[in-house]
Amino acid sequence: MYLDDGQIVTSVGLDNINGGVTLCGETGSIIQAYTLGRRVTASAYVYRNAEGRLGVLAPCGICQERLAMWGPDVQVAVPDKVQPAGWAMRTLAEVHPYYWAKEFADGEWPPTSLHTGP
Repeated sequence: MYLDDGQIVTSVGLDNINGGVTLCGETGSIIQAYTLGRRVTASAYVYRNAEGRLGVLAPCGICQERLAMWGPDVQVAVPDKVQPAGWAMRTLAEVHPYYWAKEFADGEWPPTSLHTGP
């Protein structure tokens, strides 16, 4: 994840036999950004498939929600087979154009003032 001060933070996804206690790969980085009082500006989730090839996954709905506290312009990596690299960057607003919380903010993306913390 890229932060607004140019810092890069990383994390890993934890696998566990009990799926209820696993964490998305973005969770650690999101927490780091939050505790540092920094804005996330971009996020890329890279994984290795069963054949050992690297790939990119779009953030799941929960991570989209976590990233949403930094606004609709946060860039996220998404798979895109049309692109030579096989992935592209999109804003959260592009990935999630019907964001539910807009209903509580007069049709706009909710301001960061509606979130607690930094």
